[in-house]
Amino acid sequence: MSKTIIIYGVALAALIWVLKFIEYRFLVRDLTLEFYIGAVAMVCTGLGIWAGLRLTRKKIVLQNPDFQRDDAALARLEITRRELEVLTLIAEGLSNQAIADKLFVSLNTVKSHSSSLFLKLNVRNRTQAVLRAREHRILP
Repeated sequence: MSKTIIIYGVALAALIWVLKFIEYRFLVRDLTLEFYIGAVAMVCTGLGIWAGLRLTRKKIVLQNPDFQRDDAALARLEITRRELEVLTLIAEGLSNQAIADKLFVSLNTVKSHSSSLFLKLNVRNRTQAVLRAREHRILP
């Protein structure tokens, strides 16, 4: 987002420089101040619409429609519904704090569920947990 703001600022500075250059060189007698204000307003409006559309577009998440979760594996590994939710959010790449915020639980609760998942899946970290869950067809 800061990159967009910097580009936006540099573009506005360049536009003002170009307008001042044109004003002093050629058009100082022919065009009024309202023209310059209108031109700057049009460019700012266009850049604002472009930035707004770019910053607010939705992410496209590709799902595997053929995926069938193996409920027997869930039961065999004794993974609870809440642990499955935490595992799904881990697979999406969310941090523990982001998971806690999304599930409306404390950070310690997320850590507890993660530790329980690591024991049940026999892994040491989040990446291994996601890979093992995909091996057992728990996650797509």
